[in-house]
Amino acid sequence: MEPISIEGTAKTPSVQFNSKEGIIEIKGRSIPENSVEFYKPLVDWLELYKASPLDKTKVNIQLEYFNTSSSKCILDVFKKLETIHKGKNDVEINWYYEEDDEDMLEAGEDYESIIRVPFKMIEIAD
Repeated sequence: MEPISIEGTAKTPSVQFNSKEGIIEIKGRSIPENSVEFYKPLVDWLELYKASPLDKTKVNIQLEYFNTSSSKCILDVFKKLETIHKGKNDVEINWYYEEDDEDMLEAGEDYESIIRVPFKMIEIAD
């Protein structure tokens, strides 16, 4: 499987999906013009990855901000990861948030309450 590597912009996050290492990272701001269009290749990649995932998949999410349409797409990404987790594979989601960013912490907790995958909330000190 080819890895996905997308350079972040002012409106889109940087993305690193690596099937050989089992590392999935999304970092930055997510306010793309068309969230569905931006996230569709990521969801499609995870659909392929779930056919033969590594024993452990590590997911690092470090978003400064995301809009409402991105939140739905991020949930779709998490749902694919949940399927991998249900297949008896180890999936660990690390949700990073700035020390004083209560909204981002709550967003992570909201996802954690919906998705049956262990989340680790990691505070980033300034």
